[in-house]
Parts: sequence; C-alpha cells; structure tokens
Amino acid sequence: MNPSLLTPHPSRTLSFEFFPPQTAEGMDKLRATRRQLAQLKPAFFSCTFGAGGSTRDRTLETVLEIQSEGHPAAPHLSCIGSTRDNVRAVLDRYQAAGIRRIVALRGDLPSGMADPGEFRYANELVAFIRAETGDWFHIEVAAYPEYHPQAKNPRDDLLNFKRKVDAGADSAITQYFYNADAYDQFVDQAQALGVNVPIVPGIMPIANFSKIARFSDACGTEIPRWMRKKFEGFGDDSASVRAFGLDVVTALCDRLLASGAPGLHFYTLNQAGLTSTIWQRLGL
Repeated sequence: MNPSLLTPHPSRTLSFEFFPPQTAEGMDKLRATRRQLAQLKPAFFSCTFGAGGSTRDRTLETVLEIQSEGHPAAPHLSCIGSTRDNVRAVLDRYQAAGIRRIVALRGDLPSGMADPGEFRYANELVAFIRAETGDWFHIEVAAYPEYHPQAKNPRDDLLNFKRKVDAGADSAITQYFYNADAYDQFVDQAQALGVNVPIVPGIMPIANFSKIARFSDACGTEIPRWMRKKFEGFGDDSASVRAFGLDVVTALCDRLLASGAPGLHFYTLNQAGLTSTIWQRLGL
C-alpha cells in the first residue's frame, strides 16, 4: 500500500450514513456512534428516509440534532408517497436549520401503499428542489454500478442516472458493491454520456455475512463467488468473518482511492467499530 495515494485530497468527500433510530435507546446508541465517528472529521453525516416517508419525523429529528452539534448533516429525501406541499415544508425546515446538502432519492413504495404521490422519479424531485431553493442545497443522488434491480437494461439505468444529473444533481453516491471493476466501468460509461459530477463509492463493512448476503440478493449487489465461499466456510466463526470482512473491504477502499475515486461513503448501520477500523487501516 502506498501511503501517498491515501492522503486525503482536499476535494475528496468522506462521509458516514445512519438510519433514524426507532427508540430512545437507539438514539442514545447513535449519539455514542456519532461521537466516535465525528473524531474522523467526515465531510458530512447522512440520514436515511424510510419507504414512503415512514421515518419522515425521525429523520428530521436526527438530522436537526446532528446539525445542532456542529456537524454537517445531509438528510435523505425520497419522493415516493410525497406531495409538493410536504416536500416544500421539509425543505423549508432544512433551510431554516442551515442544512446545505440533501440526498434526493426516488425511494421505495411501501407494501400496501397504492398512491406513489406527486413524483414518480428522482429526477423530478431533483428538479423540484432546484426550482424551489435554487443553489441552496448540494444535491446528492443515487448511482448503481451493478444497475438498479428494476432497470430494464444497463443502458436504461445509465440514462436514468443522467436524467438526475441533468435535472440539477451535484454529485452521486453509489449503492454498495464489492466488485471494483463494476464501479470503474459505470463511471467510464457515465462520463461517456457527458456526466461529469463526482460519483462517490458507497462502502458497506461486513460484520454479519448472512445478513449482508440476504440484503445483497434483494438489492442486486453481487458478492463475488470467491468471497461468498470464503465467508460460508467460516460458518459461525464470527471473529473470522469480521477479520476477513475487514481485509476485503479495506482492500476495496484502497483500490478505489488509489485509482482516483472522489471519496468514500460508509453505510455504518449505526455502528462505529468496523468503519473506524477501515478508516485507520487506510491511513485516513
């Protein structure tokens, strides 16, 4: 590993993602996680937004608390199940709190919800945010190096991504992946379409392989066969799973940064340990 390649570049965006806790105990645990990760001086903490706006109030509460602590916060905002009026109201609250970054997503339609709301796609939400707030917000959107599971084909998915950027997105955060070649190819293809915004890799540390495997199967993330077999071979040996997971994800981050990725965005699952260890191993 060449340490010179891993020196944080002024333009690199290094960030951490949380989900809004459901309980007071969960909120206390997240505060402890946040205190630990804040020592690493990330560019921002982001906070997810449940399907159909199911965590709207808890997302708002969490984000405002992060911002009040002096840390830049980036709330997720999804358009499925939303109206222009309620999105406008949320944007007003965020502007009043001094929040300057938003992650704009289509989001998922919750089971049983028949009405998707007034927005169908993330590019429509991006365009609405721009029309309502001008350049106040730095807008992040999602990108899918292994393609969105609902996309008709890879070309269609790339064009969907381009539409979000053309609507006013400033940068993108990818779905997590374990195949660096998929990321490299996606970035090359996006640039060939004229997309020139930073595309920051999303990083998912691995603590519990069976959970990650189930989630990856659902969201379309490939776990390379050699990795899957190695993890499966450890069985219930959680220490070996954790150690191998740290090695694999650290090597992935090392390669991404060395090849010029514009940053890293860690899906922390509200835990600090693995993310902090990877960060330290990388010399960041």
